[in-house]
Formats: sequence, C-alpha cells, structure tokens
Amino acid sequence: MNLPYIDIARPGFSTKSREVMEARSESWCARTPFGLAVLRHRQAGQLLRDRRLRQGSHAWPDIIGISGRFAEFWKASLISIEGAEHRNLRRIAQAALSNDFVLSLEPAFRGIAADLADSLREADAFEFVSSFSEPFAGRAITTLLALPDRDAHQVARDASTLGLAMGLDARSHEAAVNAACSRLSDLAARLIDRARLGQDKIGYVARLVGEADVAGFTDGQALIDLVVISIFGGVDTTRAQLAFAAYLFAQHADQWRWLRQNPEMVPQAIEEVIRRYPTTTWATREALETFEHDGVEIRKGATIHVFVHATATDPATGADESFNIREPQKTHFGFGGGAHHCLGQFVARTDMAAALLELLERWQGITLVGQPKFLPDSGNTSPSRLVVRPVWG
Repeated sequence: MNLPYIDIARPGFSTKSREVMEARSESWCARTPFGLAVLRHRQAGQLLRDRRLRQGSHAWPDIIGISGRFAEFWKASLISIEGAEHRNLRRIAQAALSNDFVLSLEPAFRGIAADLADSLREADAFEFVSSFSEPFAGRAITTLLALPDRDAHQVARDASTLGLAMGLDARSHEAAVNAACSRLSDLAARLIDRARLGQDKIGYVARLVGEADVAGFTDGQALIDLVVISIFGGVDTTRAQLAFAAYLFAQHADQWRWLRQNPEMVPQAIEEVIRRYPTTTWATREALETFEHDGVEIRKGATIHVFVHATATDPATGADESFNIREPQKTHFGFGGGAHHCLGQFVARTDMAAALLELLERWQGITLVGQPKFLPDSGNTSPSRLVVRPVWG
C-alpha cells in the first residue's frame, strides 16, 4: 500500500494540521520519520489493545537523543516496562489509587480551586496557567501525597519541566529535565521513607507502600519511579487540560453558559476538551513481531504513534472538528488504551471536574486577552501563555 508521508519532525508541525487530516482521508495510517502514525479511530483502538505490540515510549529518549537521569528513569518506569513486572506494579498502583480514595479527596480539590479562584477576584485579567491551572495541579498532587501546600510550587514546576522531554525539541531542555527528574526522585524516596516510618498513614505513597508490602514487592527503585511517574502525569495532565478548557470555552461562550445551567454535564465537558485539545498528542507502541493490519505490513521493531486528535475527530465515528459538550462522542485515546491505559485517569478526571465546577459557580463567562501561546503540538502540549478576563457573577 502506498501510504501518505507526514514530516512530524518539521519545525512548526501540528498534529491538528491540514496535512494530517488529508493523510487521514487517504489512509488509516501514514509514514513519518519516527514510524507509522495511526490516524483513524477504529484501527487505533485495535492496535492499542493488540498483544503483538508493546509500549513504544520506552525508546523515546534514544529516538529523540537525550540521556542522563530522565532517560534512565523513563526506560525503567511503569510506562515503559512490560510483562509480569508491569502487571504486578500496576496492580499495586491501582489498589493505592482506588476510586473511593480519590473521591475522598474531591472536597479538598474543590477547596483548592475555590481558594485560587477567589484570590483572583480583584484582577481584571490574569495569565491562566501560572495563576490557576498550574498551582491548582500542584496543590492537588500535594494533597494526594499528603504534603503541605508550600511544596506545591516546586513539585508543579518540576513535573511540568518533565513534560518538555516529550516534545520533538527535548534536547534543548535536557539539562533542566534531568535536574527536575533528580529532584522528584529524591522527593519520592523521602516520601517512601516517611511512609515506612509511619509519619504518613493516609496519603497515596503510604497506600502504595502498604499495597507493595502486602504483595511482597521489594523493588525500592521501582516504587520511587512509580511515585515520580504519578507526580508527572498528575500535574502535567491537569495543568494543561484545564488551560485548554479555558481556551475552548473562551471561544464558545454559549457552551459555558449551558454548562453553568447543567453542571452535572461537567464530566462530559471534560471528555470533549480532551477529545478536541489533548495534551498527550500521541500514544506510542512498538511491534514485537512482523504482522499485517488492514493491508499494511508492520515490521518487527516498528514504532506506531496513535495520533489522539486525528483519531478522536475521525469522520467515521460521526465526530468532527467542532467543540460540542452537549453531545457524547466516541471514546478518545487521550489516556491511551489497552494494558498501558493511564493509571491516573480517574484522578485527573476528578480533580479537573472539581476545578471546573468551582469556576462555573463564579464566572459567567471567559474572554481571551491578546494572543495565546502554545507549546509545540507534538509530544505533550499545552498553552504556555493564556491571558483571560473572566466575567464574575
């Protein structure tokens, strides 16, 4: 099959670009400098669950050319390992992040959002990421970790810095990423020691240590890496998706007003924000053997990137590019899929809903001030500058 080609390494490339949509109209996948890009929803769902593929992100540091502390952590973390080791560590983390535990934190999440929102009441306009979504994500994760608010800023900064390693320009951030990874690893080790000394009995890490002990899991470095990946994912996703929510609702005032009248639809609104503007632009897999899928040969060792936006807006699903929170859409792959489906997705959905509910209670609407700026639309993306003017009411 003669597949279209997309140069995802080209400066300024966007996963939402016209060339991606045109390639999707030609074929369910396209060639790229880094393997195949999956562009249609049906094939994406099939391949994310296909046992002939493994998590492909383990090779990302080598593909992009970065080394040091982050690369070592990334290749050994839950997101990269497979088989029994992955299953055992995942079971421990799933038990520690039970729905009941996460839901017990919802009042605290709402309190954080209320406090941050009220502190901005006197501001005519403000930068949303630095003033709301990043500090909210930082305080939400320190709540999860049973840490004081004073630690939130540094934790959020370091977690956000790790996100820069996921972009095509990762090499330019290598030193900062490695330093942030070292700080978070040191923090994770202290949190585990604190739990073992009985100084934390209620937080996520205390629950994690308890579950590990019950399971007879003794790999201390794996637990440290698990805490780091939890912090990274917990902060980066919430920070970015809340900012994208503000950006989208500023352009769709009618939908913000509708959501204020129908707050029970906040979970659906969050899914639509992720579908339309995912912070994780692709989910990666690697072929363990050579096989054919829908007429395309996928060779052993090949890398496959599921483009989250393209697959979520695939016309074959009945979806399109429009932002519409009123109607449920086909499942998106913003949290991946299959054996590596994001462990923290329920935390992200819960804390984002808490934040959005508090803003809906206070703001009649949102307008943008000036031109927003965004990180490159590849790897992990987000608004980097988003000045908003809320209408209080």
